[in-house]
Amino acid sequence: MAASNNFYDLYRHGSLGVTLTDALDDLIGDERIDPQLAMKVLTQFDRVVAETLQEKVKARLTFKGSLDTYRFCDEVWTFLIRNVTFKMDNNSSTVVADKVKIVSCSAKRNDDK
Repeated sequence: MAASNNFYDLYRHGSLGVTLTDALDDLIGDERIDPQLAMKVLTQFDRVVAETLQEKVKARLTFKGSLDTYRFCDEVWTFLIRNVTFKMDNNSSTVVADKVKIVSCSAKRNDDK
């Protein structure tokens, strides 16, 4: 699940990461870039997204729901929560979801220790 250079590849599975991967696949298919360059781009994407979220996002929220399942494997926690209500600390509005998956990874990778 992890990318090289000590950053997780979790954000590749979001809409922005999937779109980037599709564009890189098209460029590789058209022989406009090498697969090695595409991997460097994805590794850079992993690093920049993780660092940007850590440095720039200061918002906090609280949530309440029913814990359906959880697991801990390879230093990664995964929680599946049902009937979730999210509330931003600075806003009175709420967001409700039937089901939410939360993945929590250690700030330091195993190979960093």
